[in-house]
Amino acid sequence: MDNIGAYLVANTASCTPRTTLEVIEGAVAGGIEWIQLRAKDETAREFFELSCLAARLTEGKAKLLINDRIDVFLAARAAGAAVNGIHIGQKDIPVRLARQIIGEGIIGLSASTDEQLAQANLDAEAIDYLGVGAVRATPTKKDHPTPLGLDGFARAASLTELPCVAIGAITAEDAGAIRAGGGSGLAVVRAICNAENPQEASEQLVAAWAAAQ
Repeated sequence: MDNIGAYLVANTASCTPRTTLEVIEGAVAGGIEWIQLRAKDETAREFFELSCLAARLTEGKAKLLINDRIDVFLAARAAGAAVNGIHIGQKDIPVRLARQIIGEGIIGLSASTDEQLAQANLDAEAIDYLGVGAVRATPTKKDHPTPLGLDGFARAASLTELPCVAIGAITAEDAGAIRAGGGSGLAVVRAICNAENPQEASEQLVAAWAAAQ
């Protein structure tokens, strides 16, 4: 899992005027292999139904992670949807308990401060990767921590052996600096969700990451 590459956070509120599923379909066609579904304004039932539909688009092509809602992940998995894991934050239930609850599956954890990274190292056996940021201020996450910048991301990545994915107003132009700074991937919201052509934007991000080797 050291090379996660380009990673889409499909934030439902950011996909308009397209549907979230249309954006996911374009991202998968463009070669994105990691997709996190984030639905902050939807009900549990709506999030569950969207997860099941998204899984039909990603199955066999990309990993599909559910943001925050372990209940939605478990329900979708119980319904037979090809969901691969969860991504949780510092305000969600402790990551070790999350691992006990979901058992098999990918767990990503958001971390940005030295203290959070130190705790993640202690909990490393329960974690598959870290989402580190925000690299820059972003309107898609109002409560993001103080922006780290690319140098701050590299410093954070040096404090852990866990794979680190950069997030926070990331563009394809950042791929080289992120990879050089020890990053395992770059996560975007608006760079794909707001793109005129999500598939082309995804292809550019995938190509930029590959070229940064």
